[in-house]
Amino acid sequence: MGKINNIIPIEIIEKPPSAELRAEQLDSDSLPEYEILDPIVEAYVEDDLSYQDMVAKGFEPTIIRQVITAVDRNEYKRRQAPPGVKITHRAFGKDRRLPIVNRYRQQDGN
Repeated sequence: MGKINNIIPIEIIEKPPSAELRAEQLDSDSLPEYEILDPIVEAYVEDDLSYQDMVAKGFEPTIIRQVITAVDRNEYKRRQAPPGVKITHRAFGKDRRLPIVNRYRQQDGN
């Protein structure tokens, strides 16, 4: 007692992000780096921007399609989980509801 220790070991903090569903799996194997991914998800989910709006903002069209497809394809998972804490003005579930049948996805005009 009294000694200040790191509560979270540095190895955990520096470990690359992973869903850890299989050995040596990294999030970057199937997703863009978070510096690229986060602004696109924010634009799509929080700001409700369309594909065309995101292209106009300068995001890479191929990556936009990849992210939109992943978000839309996994909508059903958000319905299976209990409601989460709302930490932004637009939360999955109550504030953002999309159809989950017939493989719904937003049209990007292509």
